[in-house]
Amino acid sequence: MSEDIATLRVSMMRRLTGLAVMFLLGGLLLYIAMARPPAELGWRVFLLALGGVTLTLAEAMRRATARTLHLTEEGLFDSDGQVLARIEDIREIERGLFALKPSNGFTLKLKSAAPRAWAPGVWWRLGRRLGVGGVTSAAQAKAMAEIMTAMLVTRQHADQTQD
Repeated sequence: MSEDIATLRVSMMRRLTGLAVMFLLGGLLLYIAMARPPAELGWRVFLLALGGVTLTLAEAMRRATARTLHLTEEGLFDSDGQVLARIEDIREIERGLFALKPSNGFTLKLKSAAPRAWAPGVWWRLGRRLGVGGVTSAAQAKAMAEIMTAMLVTRQHADQTQD
């Protein structure tokens, strides 16, 4: 992997707030199911299952938000080395007000579909779309999107001059 052009880190305050809400919700659901159980067994099982799922998602978010995203000349990678999108596979960047994108982030439209994946609070990939953002730093996400836009414009200009 080559040198980083831009890095996208998780905002610590957003991370702590998001994790606190998730863990609190999961704990509260489990507490209600155990300390003040509903009369029907089905509702108790539902609360226990929902509390467990919420705590599992909170743990997944805790692990995911410990990583950073790195933009290089080859593409977008996470700090574990996982390839999120190669530069040559990016078709378009959406970051407008009404774009389908994560909070404080942007969406990449890819040329080819990739397997579904999700790092809660950091990025998601569904088919030909890759959403980046959530609990990430808004300023860093905006800078990364602008750099990627410039890289795409440069690539398109180079392709047109070759023709």
